Amino acid sequence: MSDKINKVVLAYSGGLDTSIILKWLQVTYDCEVVTFTADLGQGEELEPARRKAEMLGIKDIFIEDLREEFVKDYVFPMFRANTVYEGMYLLGTSIARPLISKRQIEIAKEVGADAVCHGATGKGNDQVRFELGYYALNPDIKVIAPWREWDLHSRTALIKFAEEHQIPVPKDKRGESPFSVDANLLHTSSEGKALEDPWDAAEEYVYSRTDDPLTAPNEPEYIEVEFEKGDAVGINGVAMSPATLLEQLNEYGKKHGIGRLDLLENRFVGMKSRGIYETPGGTILLAAHRGIEQITLDRGAMHLKDEIMPKYAECIYNGFWFSPEREMMQALIDKSQEFVAGTVRLMLYKGAAHVVGRKSPYSLYSMEHVTFEEDSVYDQRDAEGFIKLNALRLQLLKRRGKVTEPPAYD
Repeated sequence: MSDKINKVVLAYSGGLDTSIILKWLQVTYDCEVVTFTADLGQGEELEPARRKAEMLGIKDIFIEDLREEFVKDYVFPMFRANTVYEGMYLLGTSIARPLISKRQIEIAKEVGADAVCHGATGKGNDQVRFELGYYALNPDIKVIAPWREWDLHSRTALIKFAEEHQIPVPKDKRGESPFSVDANLLHTSSEGKALEDPWDAAEEYVYSRTDDPLTAPNEPEYIEVEFEKGDAVGINGVAMSPATLLEQLNEYGKKHGIGRLDLLENRFVGMKSRGIYETPGGTILLAAHRGIEQITLDRGAMHLKDEIMPKYAECIYNGFWFSPEREMMQALIDKSQEFVAGTVRLMLYKGAAHVVGRKSPYSLYSMEHVTFEEDSVYDQRDAEGFIKLNALRLQLLKRRGKVTEPPAYD
């Protein structure tokens, strides 16, 4: 396979860094560049990315609204598993990378490109996620990772390169940014610079998706979320598409300061990093999904899901969305959701989403069995034999210890 790159599909945001990467690809590889900009609900106007790409001489420009696909085919399957990484993180950045990778590979095939390129640095997880996705979908694709190749290792060097090639540099980009931000419909992630010291609390200006919980409304708000087969399908009796529903939950979460997280996490590449995450709608959705599972999911199924969830979360965090093990676990998870349907009522109040009610036509909850009043369906005397059978091995173990000491070994 030749090392010559003829055409490359670049994951392009339209910002300064990816604009520099675009020009660097043209200069370094003397190749045609195709730009791909995905609207995943990051809340930014994307037409400026088109205009900047045109200014830099790009002919093939792909700008696509992927919000519905993102939520329906990536976010919702992940939430069916109640997925959290290291007990806290709802994987907002991680779950976006497989979709971007998939569309880059599809576009590369459409336009006849022999390479793809991303703007992830050589220290983080995203380089791994993007490239594992690329290779899983096209084992022969060539991958260009500028941050691992070029010699532009400072903001000064980047600005100088931009000026030499007539790339506009906004005034606010000439100094060091206080932190970097990644955003999509599920969350925002803020890292680096002013946030690197894990002892220092994040300033209020870091948060963009949530209002301060301390100044949130003093009265709680109640909402109802409807589910079918483990996916949320409506709020307060109004049916909604996946992306619209998550947008609505984000509004509720923002108003009540829900979904903030200060996390010191273990990156796949081996180092620890500190991130400030905001996942307002996702935090409400997780609480609601747990609530509907409580009333519809069998104990064995629920506990098995909880056992495999950390492995499932690790697959997504590390970039193995397209791996056979993730797909196998997804099949198990989806099977468990066949009767996860009904309505959950939540109370939203000062940074938290509390489940206060749940109902389902497939409920496994029986008031006849759990009542403290007299009933005709449960014989309490049956519990004696149940307890004795479970205690038998414990009794045998204890009796053995009375008659003999553990064997001695030379």
